[in-house]
Amino acid sequence: MELITNFGGTFLAYLGVAFAVIFSGMGSSKGVGIVGEAMSGVIVEDPGKFGQLLVLQALPATQGIYGFVVGFMVMVQTGMLNGTIGQLSLGTGAYIFASCCPIAFVGLVSGVRQGRVAAAGVNIVAKRPEEVSKAMVAAAMVETYAILSLLISLLLVMNIK
Repeated sequence: MELITNFGGTFLAYLGVAFAVIFSGMGSSKGVGIVGEAMSGVIVEDPGKFGQLLVLQALPATQGIYGFVVGFMVMVQTGMLNGTIGQLSLGTGAYIFASCCPIAFVGLVSGVRQGRVAAAGVNIVAKRPEEVSKAMVAAAMVETYAILSLLISLLLVMNIK
């Protein structure tokens, strides 16, 4: 209880940064792994498809980058990077924590889901390499929601007082 009383706002701000980075990173790493597993069999059979498949594997990585960007922006806006953060009020800390939640949770879910869609795209490319663009578009549709959550988190973070 002393942690909340003495450091509540600052603690919540740090927790928000951690959530943004950890959860979106978890979603990306899981999604990239799913695609990597699907790629393995295809590349063994046809190593020439590696370039096309690498694009599909890279798509779920973006959620982790988005979470990092939001976390970094909070650190810049609050003075965490240069050590001038000081004591934040509980309200400010709660605001920062809430600002990090959209990319944290949407990044977690969309990274995994995008990995599954991209893995299905790997199967398309395995049989019909000329259809790689359709596989990329299908995976990119999931990205839309990660981008929207990134924008909301950034808009909120830009208004930290």
